[in-house]
Amino acid sequence: MLSAYEWEAIYLSLKVSSVAVVFSLPLGILVAWILVRCHFPGKTLLDSIIHLPLVLPPVVVGYLLLISMGKRGFIGEWLYDWFGFSFTFSWRGAALASAVVAFPLMVRAIRLALEAVDRKLEQAARTLGATPLRVFFTITIPLSLPGIIVGTVLAFARSLGEFGATITFVSNIPGETQTIPLAMYTLIETPGAETDAARLCIIAIVLALISLLISEWLTRWGKKRLGVA
Repeated sequence: MLSAYEWEAIYLSLKVSSVAVVFSLPLGILVAWILVRCHFPGKTLLDSIIHLPLVLPPVVVGYLLLISMGKRGFIGEWLYDWFGFSFTFSWRGAALASAVVAFPLMVRAIRLALEAVDRKLEQAARTLGATPLRVFFTITIPLSLPGIIVGTVLAFARSLGEFGATITFVSNIPGETQTIPLAMYTLIETPGAETDAARLCIIAIVLALISLLISEWLTRWGKKRLGVA
């Protein structure tokens, strides 16, 4: 039987991961489209910056978020002074940290899907009078759906496992920022709580596995709807 402490960590993990994915998905699609369809000076640099969280230590990502989006950061201070909104020491900050760390995985999957879209179909729609926006939502997005699904679920699974950037940016606060990885860290440091830590470890593995299985099923469903073998 799971304790209230463990249920709280599970609920918070699912909440943080869901919010991170929902708010980063539109930006992920936009960035992937820009990288695939636009040509401009500095494109390679932009691509490298977007993928930087994949190779940077998570603690570095958390520190950068702290000095930029914290209550006294150069962006966070403005948000707090003008809107009374702060990411610091809250689940919103945990969601932001998860979104930043998982964003490259999302963009990478969506970008591959966009690159596979037949441009001739888009061009044919344009010649028939469709606006660029209509072409994007009726042709580009549907044809990219399997990749968008993969990117979304991969980002969700990565958010579930986020630790370093979160604990650096918003600390380890039970009921507020303490997701499954942070709760496990606390339990591992607590004498006699090894069983509880192992239980959360199993739950984390199960949640990640379920996410990947759902991703595979949704991808096959999307390909079937598009008539792809």
